[in-house]
Amino acid sequence: MTAAGLPQRGAELWPGDAQEMLDRQTEVLELMAGATPLPDVLGEILTSLEHLIPDARCSVLLLDRERGTLHHCAAPSLPAEYVASIDGMSIGERAGSCGTAASLNVPVIATDVRTDARWVDFRDLALAAGMRSCWSTPIEGRDGLPVGTFAVYHPQPHRPTPREQLLVDRFSHLASVAIDHAGLLGDLMESEERFRRSFDDNSLGMAILGPDRTVTTSNNTLTRLGARNLVGSALADVVVPKGRSLETRLDELGQGGRGPITFEALLQRGDGRTVEVEVTISLLRGRDGTPAQYVVNVFDLTERRAAESDRRARVEAETARRTAEELVHAKSELLAAVGHEARTPIQAIVGFAEILGTIDLDEAQRREALGHITAAAGHVMDLLADVLDLSRIEANALPLVLEGVRVRDVVVEVFGLLSATAERRQVELAHDLADDVVCADRRRFRQVLLNLVTNAIRHGNVGGRVDVRTRATQEGASVTGASVTGASVVVSVDDDGPGIPQDLLPRLFTPFARADPSSGERAGGGPEDAAHYESVGLGLGLAHGLMRAMGGDLTVGRSTLTGTSMLLRLPRAQPR
Repeated sequence: MTAAGLPQRGAELWPGDAQEMLDRQTEVLELMAGATPLPDVLGEILTSLEHLIPDARCSVLLLDRERGTLHHCAAPSLPAEYVASIDGMSIGERAGSCGTAASLNVPVIATDVRTDARWVDFRDLALAAGMRSCWSTPIEGRDGLPVGTFAVYHPQPHRPTPREQLLVDRFSHLASVAIDHAGLLGDLMESEERFRRSFDDNSLGMAILGPDRTVTTSNNTLTRLGARNLVGSALADVVVPKGRSLETRLDELGQGGRGPITFEALLQRGDGRTVEVEVTISLLRGRDGTPAQYVVNVFDLTERRAAESDRRARVEAETARRTAEELVHAKSELLAAVGHEARTPIQAIVGFAEILGTIDLDEAQRREALGHITAAAGHVMDLLADVLDLSRIEANALPLVLEGVRVRDVVVEVFGLLSATAERRQVELAHDLADDVVCADRRRFRQVLLNLVTNAIRHGNVGGRVDVRTRATQEGASVTGASVTGASVVVSVDDDGPGIPQDLLPRLFTPFARADPSSGERAGGGPEDAAHYESVGLGLGLAHGLMRAMGGDLTVGRSTLTGTSMLLRLPRAQPR
C-alpha cells in the first residue's frame, strides 16, 4: 500500500485508464475546435484528471514571462480564497511547488508542505485550504520553456505513483496544446478584429468581392460614397472605368501573377449622380490557386480634383500677374527706346529749322537744309508707323489682304529698290527662285523682305554677296525645329557677314534688343565692333510679327562666322 492507501501498480495504467483518457481527450479537442475559452478547456482537463486520481485537486497557473509571475487560469476544486491568495505570485526557488517549478523548469514534489522549506511563505495558506501536499509540473511551450504550471494537491501527505506521473504527463501535454491553441486562436481573433476595425472604420472606401465579382462586404465609407448598400451588386454595375472595361482589367489581373491594378473610374451612386474615383483591386487566391476573393479600394477624387483645380487657378493667376508685369515692363522699355530713336531726327528737324529761321542761306543751302528736315521727318514717320503696326499685331487687329503672291515678283521688286544701297557697298544681289506662289499680303511680304535684305547688305562684307532662295516643304516636315502643319514655301535670305552675337539670338525679335558688348564674341567668337552691337531696332520684331500674322514664321536658320541665314515660311497658295 502507498501513503495514500492506493495499490501500487508501477507505471501501468489501471484498467479503463486508456479509454478514459481517450474519451476525455476527445471532449477537450472538441472544446478547442469550438473555440471554447481557455479556462473552460483547462477546467475540463483538470476535472478529468481529478476523476482518475482519487482525492486529487488540480490547478493550472499561467506564467507571465515578462514579469516573472504566475496567474490563475483554472482550478475547479480548490477554494476560491486560496486561488485568489496565490494569484500573481512571483516565481523563485522558495516560491512553493508551482513558483519553484516555473523558475527551475523541473517538476517539484512537496510531499508535506508543513515540512518542505520551499513552502515557508505559503504554508499557512495551504493548510488553511486543507492542502498537505503539492506536486507541480512545468507546462512547456513550443520553445521548451514554461508557459505555466500543472499542480496536483492532496489533503494528506502524498508522493505521486508512476501511474499518476504518467497521467499528469499526458494531461499536462494536453494542457500545453490547449494553451498553445488558445494563443494562436487569440492572435487570429485579434488579427481579425484589427482587420475588421481597419476595414469598417477606414476613411477609404473598401469592398470584398466573391469569385463572381459581386460585392459580398463593403465598409461604411463606401456605403456613404455610393449612397446605397452595395452588397449583392456586381462591381461592373457600380464602377465604370475610364478606357478599358472592368471585366477586361479583372481578367488581366489573374494572369501571370500580376499584382494590384489601379485605374480611374466613375462610381454610380444610388441617387443617380456619379463621383470620380480611383480604384485599386487585388486578387486573393484559394488553396487550389483559383480566384477566391477580390479586395477593392475606392478613393474619392473630388477633393484631389478640387485641389488640382485650385492649384492650376493659382498658377494661372501667378502667370497672368507675371505676364502683365513683363508686358508693362516691356512697354516701358519700348516707349523709352522709341523716344531715344526719335530724339535724334527730331533734334535734326529742330536744328535745321532754327538755321532756316535765323541765318540767311542761299537757295542751295536752303534746299539742303529742307532735305535734311524731310529725311528726318520721314524717319520719325516710319518709326511711328512701325510702332502702330506692332500694336495692331499685338491686338490681332492688323489689316491684311491675303492673296496669291509670286515670290519671284516680290524679290525682283525688292532687289530693284535696294540696288543703289547694294552698289554703295559693292554687294552682289542674287536669287535662285522656283515659280512658287504663297498666300500672303503682298505689301507686308515686301516690307519683311526689304528689312531682311537691307540687314544682309548692311551687315554682310563689303564686296560680298546676298542670296535669296526658295524651297518647298510638305506637311509634317520640320523647319529649324518647328513642325509644318501644311504645304509651305521657305524663303532664305543669306549673307556672308560675321554672324549674330550668340547672346542676342534668343532676343533677336525683341524690339530694340542689343548684344552684350562685355561678351566680346560674335556667332562663333571674334573681335567686337561698335556697329555689331547696336540695337536691332523695331525692324526684325515687326517682321517676325508680320510673318506670324500671315500664318507663317520667321526664324534664324544659321548664324556663324561665315554668315547668317534668315528663313521665312509662308503657306503655299492653293491653286485655283
